[in-house]
Amino acid sequence: MFDDPLGPINHFSWGRFIIDGTTHSEDGLGYGKDICIVGGIVSEWTERHGHNLKKKMVARIFNLPVDILVIGIGVHSALNVPEETVQELHAHGIADVELHPTHLACARFNELYHQGRRVALLAHGTC
Repeated sequence: MFDDPLGPINHFSWGRFIIDGTTHSEDGLGYGKDICIVGGIVSEWTERHGHNLKKKMVARIFNLPVDILVIGIGVHSALNVPEETVQELHAHGIADVELHPTHLACARFNELYHQGRRVALLAHGTC
């Protein structure tokens, strides 16, 4: 679905990310099928529950040194991101919020990362 040997996201397919050579998947490898990348640090996106993105699910990004947040809304774009959630991110210092199907979010994150932008990613790895 997505491959980029330059990374940092090297691969994405249903429920599986390879980031800097480390696999994260729904099969219990790494940090799982929902991930967060901030400042080059990968972690599990544990706050995401269901398919309606609430403010509390993005709060870990608030007031971090991030200018752009890319949100991977799932392979089939199942994750709904209400405008109030986007506005809350803006209110907490995130200037730009981009929503993309997860394979495109991975590509966009890599592009911004290589431009030297202060970018973060929250990505849902399935539906």
